[in-house]
Amino acid sequence: MGWFQRLSEGLAKTRSVVRGSLDRLLGRAADPALLEEFEAALIASDLGVHVAERVINRLKQSLQGTDASQATRVQEALQQTLLEALTPVTGPSLEQLIAKGPKPFVILAVGVNGVGKTTTIAKIAQRLVQGGRTPLLVAADTFRAAAIDQLQVWADRVGVELIRHRHGADPAAVAFDGLTAAKARSVDVVLIDTAGRLHTKSNLMDELRKVNRVIGQELPGAPHEVLLVLDATLGQNALAQARQFHQAVGVTGLALTKLDGTARGGIVVAIADELKLPVRLIGVGEGADDLQDFQPKAFVDALIGLSAG
Repeated sequence: MGWFQRLSEGLAKTRSVVRGSLDRLLGRAADPALLEEFEAALIASDLGVHVAERVINRLKQSLQGTDASQATRVQEALQQTLLEALTPVTGPSLEQLIAKGPKPFVILAVGVNGVGKTTTIAKIAQRLVQGGRTPLLVAADTFRAAAIDQLQVWADRVGVELIRHRHGADPAAVAFDGLTAAKARSVDVVLIDTAGRLHTKSNLMDELRKVNRVIGQELPGAPHEVLLVLDATLGQNALAQARQFHQAVGVTGLALTKLDGTARGGIVVAIADELKLPVRLIGVGEGADDLQDFQPKAFVDALIGLSAG
């Protein structure tokens, strides 16, 4: 299955929300009730109120003196508005960042429990190995012994080294040892897994700040990427998480997982539009190949049911 097809299938639940209302709008006069229904559908897919309002305003301008039977105008208005929300924050891929960045390039992965953070960084490591790079995994999630063991399984599967301490060790100490090892072993990329933590718990966020600070002290300029992993099924709560983590540690990129399991895939647009943070990766399935670089146009086309272009 091609990537666009996987993306399109992954966004099927979200697309059904948007297309159902859009199709009712097409072929009929664009009366206020239909436009209101369409705006509600956009908000239900978690595109965000501001983005939804911009879509509707553009539609009203585009359709003045016409009716919505001009399907091309309707779809173009929706497509252009979504692309405008995403394009300003479209940044380089992780591979491009790494290629241009220092060595070792340090990625600090953060997020709440259960978002797929450990799996995401393991898949990134796999991609790096396939691209001829030498990554190092660091298990700084010391709260759960299972998290360390899970990362060890992935490290063995991918064929990379893992720096780990005992369960309950100081996460900052693990991160420090990981950087020391990376410098000694000519590693290309360091991927640091941290414990999932509620963004509302100040003590846990303080600990994350400490890890971030220790990394910078050991390797000035690091971490070079603070990658926030978000579960797209959480909708607006994912946006709240992004706000808090960004305030705490200065998030530089986003990875959105579980897009295949939600009707709220529009949250990608809402987060990018509000926080102006680049979306690096999206996950549309369980397989390693289902974690892909974010491509705004392909995402928008799959979201509203257009063919790959």
